[in-house]
Amino acid sequence: MIDWTVFTPLSALGGGALIGLAAVLLILGSGRILGMSGITTAMLSQLPRLSWQLVFVAGMAVATWGYALVPGFPTLTLEASPLHIIIAGVLVGFGTRLGSGCTSGHGVCGISRLSKRSLVATLTFMASGIATATLFHLLA
Repeated sequence: MIDWTVFTPLSALGGGALIGLAAVLLILGSGRILGMSGITTAMLSQLPRLSWQLVFVAGMAVATWGYALVPGFPTLTLEASPLHIIIAGVLVGFGTRLGSGCTSGHGVCGISRLSKRSLVATLTFMASGIATATLFHLLA
């Protein structure tokens, strides 16, 4: 069921449009795919040297903090413990290495390039996410 009191289709549409715009600008500007796992891996391998990947990841963090300052936007409430968040992050990192990419690389950029591999990866991500959410909902 959709909770209509917190349903925010306009901010979701805006966020999706910004992700798409960022993907288009990166591929047109540098010929690179906007996949956060690949960008983060490249950034970590080049530290402490300043790279475009470091600037990109820092921009993502600054944009997230800036989002909290915009009046009228919904607030984010985390109901998970820090331990659960760390475990989830490790599992996501493992999954992106296993899947040779993440949802942004495969789902946004790969599917838009008509990659069969990305379509299979995205369907697998989605099916796994739906199964996990359903399982947790049933156990809660």
